[in-house]
Amino acid sequence: MKKTVICLFTMLMACVTLNTYAQQEPRIPEASSTQTIIQDFGLGKITITYSRPNVKGRKIFGGINPYGQVWRTGANWATTITFSENVLVEGNKVPAGTYSLFSIPAKNNWTIILNKTVKQWGAYSYKQDADLVRFNAKPIDVKEKRETFTMAFANSTTKTSDLYIIWDHTAVPIHMQTDDDVQITANIDKLMQGDIKKRPYFNAIQYYYENDKDLKRAMQWALEAEKLEPKAPWFKLWKARVQLKMGNKNAAIATAQEGIKLAKESDDDEYVRLNEAVISQAKD
Repeated sequence: MKKTVICLFTMLMACVTLNTYAQQEPRIPEASSTQTIIQDFGLGKITITYSRPNVKGRKIFGGINPYGQVWRTGANWATTITFSENVLVEGNKVPAGTYSLFSIPAKNNWTIILNKTVKQWGAYSYKQDADLVRFNAKPIDVKEKRETFTMAFANSTTKTSDLYIIWDHTAVPIHMQTDDDVQITANIDKLMQGDIKKRPYFNAIQYYYENDKDLKRAMQWALEAEKLEPKAPWFKLWKARVQLKMGNKNAAIATAQEGIKLAKESDDDEYVRLNEAVISQAKD
């Protein structure tokens, strides 16, 4: 009886599998594959979906992509870019939302376009009156050939990032900035009013330091964090960095030396190295 049940179960599963395969439509791979990239940015994210054509021995810019003509910035459907928060793109205010990313290649100067009409096949139905913004971007000659069209983020911080359009021997950088400093500062203020043991000292000090905000406030947080975790070499590091940025080199060296001592006691080579770097900068 047990063998019969197992046999029936096996046959049933085989029928389900065959039926599943039978319902699937035949597929052919796209000549230009699709990629989606996501970059954390400020309080939100940037999401880009685009298709990736290959050079295949062709002349690209000034060839299959003529200079002076609107290009979908990829293949197939026009590239889309989604901002979950308000941002600045090359100084232009861009509200949160999804846009088509078009471009007009030229030998020495590209025009980059964010268009409010999404889900466009190619640039055939592109209409300039639906543009949100247009701005210029300088192309860069790249020695190493990029066979497959690529979009990538680089130089990303809590506040800025560069998007690169790269194909063949050309790269075009687009600089972006977050437009949420007011909100981030307000969030820090609110979090710092909570339970002292749960306050985000590390992130708050780092944000104020890296974004040239009130260093006296950052120092106050460093001192509070130091009392809570007196054996933490990372708080010595950030305290020393703030002191150095405030121009107090001797204090920065003394704090970093304390950080090195604590890091060695906990076998933390990384914070030995980072605190040593502060001392080296202070002595320059």
